[in-house]
Amino acid sequence: MRFREYIRDRLWFYIITAVAAGLLYLFLTAYRVSVQLMLITGAILLLFVCAEELIGFIRKKAFYDELREKLGSLDKKYLIHEMLKRPDFYEGQLMYDALYEANKSMCENVAVYKRSSDDFREFIEMWVHEVKLPVASLQLMAHNSGGETGEKFLEQLRRIDGYTDQVLYYARSENAEKDYIIKETSLRRMVANVALKDREALQLAGVSVETEGLDISVMTDGKWLEFILGQFMSNSLKYIASGREPVIKVSAEELDDRVLLHFRDNGIGIPVSDLPRVFEKSFTGENGRTRAKSTGMGLYIVKSLCDRLGHSIKAESVKGEYTEFTIGFAKNEYYRMENS
Repeated sequence: MRFREYIRDRLWFYIITAVAAGLLYLFLTAYRVSVQLMLITGAILLLFVCAEELIGFIRKKAFYDELREKLGSLDKKYLIHEMLKRPDFYEGQLMYDALYEANKSMCENVAVYKRSSDDFREFIEMWVHEVKLPVASLQLMAHNSGGETGEKFLEQLRRIDGYTDQVLYYARSENAEKDYIIKETSLRRMVANVALKDREALQLAGVSVETEGLDISVMTDGKWLEFILGQFMSNSLKYIASGREPVIKVSAEELDDRVLLHFRDNGIGIPVSDLPRVFEKSFTGENGRTRAKSTGMGLYIVKSLCDRLGHSIKAESVKGEYTEFTIGFAKNEYYRMENS
């Protein structure tokens, strides 16, 4: 709060005071009051105005400066009321009470929507678990029927199962901290589990999987990591390049402060213009519109889960040559020593 701005805001008061002083001098002149008495009266009036303005500025400046400073430093601006002390001047008290009522009303509305969101998420989770039972039964029936038609049905059922997994993990991604357990996890076992789950789709597409340096354990949640790798695998199967043998290579390298897991395929690649946006919500890009139906949610969920788990993730690609996703796992030597 600047003194110049405060004076400018109080301009109306000074105009009224000046008018009142002028009328007073006219009155004193009419009664033939001595000049000395008029000067003394004017000095007293001026001293009163200056003292009142100075004290008022100091009282208000402390409150408004604190308000501005704390408002600028807060990420959640609506918490500003909790950070302030009730001021001792009436105008500030009105503002303080208004902030309190606004904050209270907002919290009540947020609580209503949060309950509604939680109820919907619980319903979605229940629905996914229920729908997986008939999907699993249909997969078994299609597998037992054999033949080309059975394989086609099985492939479509796998896609349905993958999409239901996306729905489940998306519903849980906002509250992932309630559903994961961080512990030492073998990268080789995780990759093997994903490859085993998608073995029929890999065989049908003629994709070979190569691994290198996976005898490393990282600190993560195995279930969430399997889902992440499954999304990479699904994208690789979806965007196979014609004219060459499809290959997926999964490798790991151990650095001083972290472990990097590379997932690379030799598919159609991602255009340069799309690469910076592949982790955005609902972004399908050129490949998603021309080569396959895409929701644009898979990689968004992957990025969200990596952020929640504390892992870094980046994508590299050259169109027509390869696509590579790299996950970075931070090392936690303290945890390992405590549990060794």
